[in-house]
Amino acid sequence: MFGVGFSEMMVIAVVALVVVGPERLPVVARTAGALFGRAKRYVNTLKTDIQNEVDLEEFNSIKATFYDAAKSVEHSVSLVREEFDASAKSINGSLAAQPAPPAPPSAAAADTPNAPAQMAFWQDATPAAAGPAAAPGT
Repeated sequence: MFGVGFSEMMVIAVVALVVVGPERLPVVARTAGALFGRAKRYVNTLKTDIQNEVDLEEFNSIKATFYDAAKSVEHSVSLVREEFDASAKSINGSLAAQPAPPAPPSAAAADTPNAPAQMAFWQDATPAAAGPAAAPGT
């Protein structure tokens, strides 16, 4: 963190031993360690809080981007719907102005000449005509 090597730590230990004395050095070292641990936990908590705030700001910016995109899509869809409604009204108006087309010939009259041929087709498709493998109970 500060770039303190082994030789610098030895110098600090010798100076602390001379200044504090051998009787109080273990108590001072224990207290300094506890304070250092508290400071380290505080720094880690602060770093975590700052990272959470940064993540929250990024999330809010992404959220705003998605809301803008959703509003843009909603606006585009409403424009397309308005165009569709206008063209549907135009088509309805043009269909109402046209006369009704003549009725096509009757479907029953068109099928009558082919009725015997169709009947023969269905008679050939019975299971008995398909062969012994398709006949039930054989």
